[in-house]
Amino acid sequence: MPKVTFKSPLAEVSADVPAGTTLLDAAEQCGAQVGHSCGGVCGCSTCHIWVRKGLDSLSEQTDAEADRLDMGFDVRPYSRLSCQTELSQEDVVVEITEESLTAFMDENPVIRRGLEAQGKWPLKK
Repeated sequence: MPKVTFKSPLAEVSADVPAGTTLLDAAEQCGAQVGHSCGGVCGCSTCHIWVRKGLDSLSEQTDAEADRLDMGFDVRPYSRLSCQTELSQEDVVVEITEESLTAFMDENPVIRRGLEAQGKWPLKK
């Protein structure tokens, strides 16, 4: 099983998941803070992540994903939508974008308020 590591300014978490699992499902399994306002149906760009290792091993990007990704913030050549990206057999390292982390906090106000109380949110620039 491939290992997926999610990195953000707040935490780094990993999980071993079966090949064919989407990066969003892997994030859910290990508690990574990846936003997904549309519920993971390629209806927004809030699950936008940057693949730092293993990009070539992931499922091919569809036209629908590319079109939706064009709506994202700070899109780079190694950007993907985690809801549309499936794992193969290789390990992958993912960086959670600020866009996605902010969406996660908007979707989870209890977590956001806890981090605000600790002085960890919003992120310091």
